[in-house]
Amino acid sequence: MADKATGVISMRLFSWIFHQLLLTVLAVWVFLAFPVAGAVQTQVAQAQGVPSASSSAVAEALSRARSLMDGGRHMDAVGILGPLVQGRVIQADALFLYGLAALEASQQQAGLPDDTRTSLLDQAIASFHAMLVQAPGLVRVRLELARAFFAKGEYGLAGSHFERVLAGDPPDAVAANVRGFLDRIRSRGRWSYKGGFALAPDNNIGGTSNERTIYIFDLPFERDIEELTTSGVGVSAWGGAEYQHPLGEDLRLRSGAEAARRDYKGSRFDQLFVAGHVGPRVFLNRDTHASVLASVQQRWLGSAPDHRALGARVEAGHRVSRSVSVSGRASWHDRRYRVRDGLDGPVWDASLQGRWAVLPTVRLELSGGYGRERPEAERWRHESRWLGAGVSVILPLGFNLGLGGEYRWTDYEGNWFPNVRDGSEREDRTRSLRASVHNRALTLWGFSPELVAVNEERTTNAQLYDYSRTRGELRFVRQF
Repeated sequence: MADKATGVISMRLFSWIFHQLLLTVLAVWVFLAFPVAGAVQTQVAQAQGVPSASSSAVAEALSRARSLMDGGRHMDAVGILGPLVQGRVIQADALFLYGLAALEASQQQAGLPDDTRTSLLDQAIASFHAMLVQAPGLVRVRLELARAFFAKGEYGLAGSHFERVLAGDPPDAVAANVRGFLDRIRSRGRWSYKGGFALAPDNNIGGTSNERTIYIFDLPFERDIEELTTSGVGVSAWGGAEYQHPLGEDLRLRSGAEAARRDYKGSRFDQLFVAGHVGPRVFLNRDTHASVLASVQQRWLGSAPDHRALGARVEAGHRVSRSVSVSGRASWHDRRYRVRDGLDGPVWDASLQGRWAVLPTVRLELSGGYGRERPEAERWRHESRWLGAGVSVILPLGFNLGLGGEYRWTDYEGNWFPNVRDGSEREDRTRSLRASVHNRALTLWGFSPELVAVNEERTTNAQLYDYSRTRGELRFVRQF
């Protein structure tokens, strides 16, 4: 009883410390965000139609810059507008015109050196971004930011912002222009990348039960203390790349690889996962695409190989309207373990996800799926079903907030005695809640910190398989 009480106290202490850490980081971010907000406060007020004071000299400079831009002399306009965007409080129209002039100059100035062109695009992106930090609902500004990313060749970021512009229900002519940009992104895009790293505190690293006693034929047996929950702070890193080689106007050959590593003190909970895929992707029309991919996977636990898997997966996506899209995925793999032969067997799953851009700043997601594993050991054969929902909101002051949840039903076959006292089948129910926040105004080399917190709880009729887990990540993500 003393060991169990000590474990409960330790978990509560860890949970309290972790929650205090979350609150502290959030408070620091809010504190640091206010100077940025103050720097663009006048910009946003004027962009939303609220008058702001301006001197006659500033008004004259803005008028002169507009005239130069109307005449196609965008580089000269950049020179005039540059001094107007150097102060702490900057007028919104000056900042917007500066970004627009820099964007147009980067595209229209003949014989412009590459480094100068890149610098102009970076200035345009920074200008539009500063406005969106304070007022993320400015659709016109987001459209110009998307154009700047497109001109720089950052097609993934450009596509994301063009999608949000469509969610703002722009006029038909603007929507048609945006769709044209999205079509060109589809035809030009070749490489895509992902990657990051994070600190990962966890109060139950292995997702194990904290039950100290198991009953067999109504007789109590005590578990070893090392079998109970373990907390700690780990480090995780992940990355991947994919290349799409054109085989025709509407056909690509996809090939890619990804890896993820998680390390905690010692090697008991360390994991390394590596995967690769190759196969064709076909665009059935401008709104629908599908891929068929051969897939290989390998996982290590600690420093030893755990299992490998060979199989295939099918992916598809379809845009239903300007603001609604759906995607689906199904996969089958034959999994083989290094030492746990009883777990060898086929694994397959299918999922469907719907996304609705309610506003340029608000997105909703719904998802569901079904999975099944048929290992050689009957006891471990099971099927799962799950439903999930989430919302992401872009807020003023540069904050992004995400909330989501999932509920999963997992039913096992076979005789689960003694974990299930009467030897019947095991039934698990798992609930998870997720929250994330990051601030786009805090950035280093185009990345900003993101704080993620996840709480999971499994209830089951099988002794020693219930658990409660709170984990977090302090990760770094691309800010835009």
